[in-house]
Amino acid sequence: PSAINQVKAVFLYNFTQFVTWPPEAFAGTNSPFVIGVLGSNPFGTYLEKVVEEETVRGRQIVIRYYTEPGEVRNCHLLFINKENPRDVLTELAGNAILTVGDRENFVRSGGMIGFYLDKNKIRFYINTKTARAANIDISSKLLRLANVIEE
Repeated sequence: PSAINQVKAVFLYNFTQFVTWPPEAFAGTNSPFVIGVLGSNPFGTYLEKVVEEETVRGRQIVIRYYTEPGEVRNCHLLFINKENPRDVLTELAGNAILTVGDRENFVRSGGMIGFYLDKNKIRFYINTKTARAANIDISSKLLRLANVIEE
């Protein structure tokens, strides 16, 4: 994967440390924390390397790959790499899934965190309204690093 996608993979893991999911997002106390990639995988095996031996609040991390939104089950953080994210986001709305993407207007289409490049640095937008609607609580520490959008 490109250096940019490697940085994004690290961000995906870091996001898990600053976000709280509602208890009902997990089937049980021992259920793993699932990071999913929907669409083509821009990370190669790098995402697995990043999360290896890491946990999210004591939960083991599992990476899953999906081609269609209908396959997404028991997923907690989902990187959406699809042409029309709005359709996917509409289909997944109401689930406690932190949706992340890097397409233009991703957060305005209903995504929660959208990556963008600014002078060769990766930055991100966070849509606090869509996160709140899914009962996902994003720490103020993470919000301070983001460009926050409420719409």
